[in-house]
Amino acid sequence: MATPYIVTISSEKGGVGKTTLATNLAIYLKALHEDLDVTLLSFDNHFSVDQMFSISRQPVRGDVSSLFTGTNPDELIEIGEYGVQFIPSSNQLHILRRDLEDPSLLIRALAKSSLGGIVIIDTRPDLDIFTQNALFAADRVIVPVKDAPSMDNCRHIYDFFDSHGLSRRPLRILPCLVDGRIHFDGPFRDPYQLLKAYAINRGYRCMEGYIAKSPKVESLNTNPEGKIFPVLTHGRHTEVHVQMTHVARQVYLHSIDIDQRRLDEYCTDMAHAEHEHQGAYEKRRSNLQAGCLVCGQPLVGKEVIGPAGYFAQSSDFRISGYLEDECFNSLVFRYFYGAKRTIEAHDPIWDLFRESAQRSYFVLQRAPHTRNFYQQKLSFYRFDDNGLEVSHKTIELQEFEKRLLTKERSDLFPLLERTLFDKEGRLGDAFLLLRKVGSDLPEEILYDQNFSNFAAVMAKVSTQLP
Repeated sequence: MATPYIVTISSEKGGVGKTTLATNLAIYLKALHEDLDVTLLSFDNHFSVDQMFSISRQPVRGDVSSLFTGTNPDELIEIGEYGVQFIPSSNQLHILRRDLEDPSLLIRALAKSSLGGIVIIDTRPDLDIFTQNALFAADRVIVPVKDAPSMDNCRHIYDFFDSHGLSRRPLRILPCLVDGRIHFDGPFRDPYQLLKAYAINRGYRCMEGYIAKSPKVESLNTNPEGKIFPVLTHGRHTEVHVQMTHVARQVYLHSIDIDQRRLDEYCTDMAHAEHEHQGAYEKRRSNLQAGCLVCGQPLVGKEVIGPAGYFAQSSDFRISGYLEDECFNSLVFRYFYGAKRTIEAHDPIWDLFRESAQRSYFVLQRAPHTRNFYQQKLSFYRFDDNGLEVSHKTIELQEFEKRLLTKERSDLFPLLERTLFDKEGRLGDAFLLLRKVGSDLPEEILYDQNFSNFAAVMAKVSTQLP
């Protein structure tokens, strides 16, 4: 399957000719190579693409907003005028914008498609999330500029590439709407030379040539028929026709010469990242204690993790494992909540604690200033989802405690021996962080993002503990 070459037309300055450039570039590319697949889409809401290319009055199957909701682009393609494919525009993008933050959504959608050839993306005159997605996916970004203010706005696009670790190589400035009637005294004879000098002075690369300002071309967008006409068919006698042909050739030749297309690069990076993520997950899983950290009952097998209720990790990352729900809850009620009676698993108090534990982190740590072997004290902390302390309680550790008829070993000690005790049976400097896990998929906490969140809370907690 061929990988599409993606061209994004972008500028934060309105009125610089983005849409005229995008729509006509699609037609000129198709004219250069009639067997070339050319697909056009726009994140602007003026529907110029639809007006220019639509040949069917049938209801569309979807629009560009569907690219961000999991729809395969193949299902959205419409066959348009001049042999150009297009994805219908949308006036609902402003609704989606509030919930989108990821600039890689579009390139992920394109990775699922069978599109080939060249894809051209027209953008809004701002650096919103849809423009960011178009930039993130691009093999070539053409930035139309017509004056110094539009040139100054270019730095935001360059900053976007820098902040996401992307090479600036795809970026090209293209002077547009250049008025050939204007001439200057001095080294820069006309607006084109002046704009090019501005670009070079800022370290920007330029496309070869420019697009001239042309009343004839401007009239193609405004006519009694309400139709938008292309330069190729209605402006052949303008200098813009020659200039558009030159720009289209540059784009086509770069699409042939480029060593690796952006989509291929992204897929390779994602495959490598997935391999690394899987390796990190497997390493975390292999470091788990096999049994419940309280009772020792086997929980971790080769394929699945048993009925775990909590995940625990020592702050020195030496010990990690799971605890059965009943084991941990019983310890909490018995030693830290001072329950005078045995709390059964079906007790409403148990259910209340289990529900609140979903939004909590728990910490076990040696109480401050209690290093003496014979006067060990244990602190029990509760933190909220953001890692902020909610409550804490300190108890005195006693290995043996009196029960009804006998003196028996404390149920806390097996947990502490497996996690926080040193070889001499004393609490060290590390603490144990615990988090409720889902009983249906307890290993989910070992996945990259979840474990990263867990580690971030651990770091935040460590700054609050004495």
